[in-house]
Amino acid sequence: MARPRSDIRRTSILEAATRVISAQGLAAAATSAIAKDAGVSNGSLFVYFDTKSTLLNALYVQLKKEMADAAFADLPASADARAQLRHLWSRWLAWATSHPDKRRTLAQLEVSDDISAESHNLVRESQRDMADLLERSRAGGPMADVPISFALVVTGAIADATMDALIRDPSAPEARSEAAFEAVWRVLAG
Repeated sequence: MARPRSDIRRTSILEAATRVISAQGLAAAATSAIAKDAGVSNGSLFVYFDTKSTLLNALYVQLKKEMADAAFADLPASADARAQLRHLWSRWLAWATSHPDKRRTLAQLEVSDDISAESHNLVRESQRDMADLLERSRAGGPMADVPISFALVVTGAIADATMDALIRDPSAPEARSEAAFEAVWRVLAG
């Protein structure tokens, strides 16, 4: 009879994958290096994840969920769209700057051909509330008539640049975060 899988070991493998990908890059992150960092054998890694691609997809979905959970925590439900988006923005940047390895890994996974359409769809469905908030924010603004996917790409690009800048140079984070948010708001709402 096969041994039951351990949630702790699975988590350890995902955490190790984050560290190895962040340090070495996605292409150079061998499963043997991930297994070694996790303290498991390479064979054990494949008990939890059938292929490297399966591991990368699980990591992508987990990191996107963690980021979204952090962004939506304590969202002021009765606030207007601008205040809600500002809250999400602040929490999103706080997550990224508090977890630079996760941010770097997620940035690489987002452009990886290994990430399946199914994983992208899972993430999109789990972030439906964020898309709804963007829809409300852009109503009547310069982005009102473009596909939501394009509005997400534009705001995501500003967020990515802001996160990377704050990770490289954490001085005056509130002022730079506020300036970047104002740029996002003007792009969306006019």
